[in-house]
Amino acid sequence: MRQFLTNGKVRIGLAVFGAFLLIALIGPWLVSSVLGTDPHRIDYDALGAAPGGEHLLGTTTSGQDVLAQLITGCRGSVAVGLLSGVLAVGVAALVGVTGGFIGGRTDQLLTAVTNIFATLPSFPLMLIVAGYMANVGPVAIALLIGLFEWPVCARYLRAQTLSLRGRDFVQALRMVGESRWRMVLVEIMPHLTGILSSLFLRAVVTGVFTEAGLRFLGIGGGDSVTWGTMIAFAQQQEGVVRGMWWWFAPPGLFIALLGTATALVNFGLDEIGNPVLRHSSRAAIRRATAHMAARRDRTNTVEVAS
Repeated sequence: MRQFLTNGKVRIGLAVFGAFLLIALIGPWLVSSVLGTDPHRIDYDALGAAPGGEHLLGTTTSGQDVLAQLITGCRGSVAVGLLSGVLAVGVAALVGVTGGFIGGRTDQLLTAVTNIFATLPSFPLMLIVAGYMANVGPVAIALLIGLFEWPVCARYLRAQTLSLRGRDFVQALRMVGESRWRMVLVEIMPHLTGILSSLFLRAVVTGVFTEAGLRFLGIGGGDSVTWGTMIAFAQQQEGVVRGMWWWFAPPGLFIALLGTATALVNFGLDEIGNPVLRHSSRAAIRRATAHMAARRDRTNTVEVAS
């Protein structure tokens, strides 16, 4: 944990991710109490207004405050990402770890189910399913994304579990009669913490990106505001054609920033888990390489002199 928190990439990524979580929690209060407005309120005197004055980030073509929608939409987008990530990683852990540790016919059956889901065209199927559902909300979108995102995570977890199953400490526990589920929960799962964290962050970003893509294609309805709905409405109401960058650029940048933050955390986790990538190891390798080069040069000099 000390190495994790002292890593520069992890600090930056966690700070950005934490800022988004904070905005998601207190966003509606900020909009109502600090900005004194509502994401659905229409200002008929400022239709499609540029940033400035009462509207710091301008308004939409319908006169709605873009900053209010941006802050409010953070909750919807982050909630979709977190819920889809929890569902995808939860199902993946249940399927991948169970199949990898038990093996045999159970592993064959779970692997077959995983392969079937992995080969399905997930995004077109999500479009079809969501298209038949009226007024798809953020929760339904998150559940839909999570149900199609777990196979990739399950394969990683199964491979790691197969590797851990053959370790000496697992064989020793089997010889003393330890139960399977206790070995999985107490011995196997702690060794999967790093990869679970990485897969969860990846699933969160995938959920946010997929939700934005579905909204951009017109899937979903109701009054829910997310970053995806902002971009979709900007495209539908010709905000992109009219060059209203303050409407569609901020949610796009926030989505990209969230993806960058999770990528930085994953890079930090990789550096901590892989000794070759650690800063101290890289420095030691550089010192050893320089020392070997110096010895080689001295040897060559002695040979030339002799």
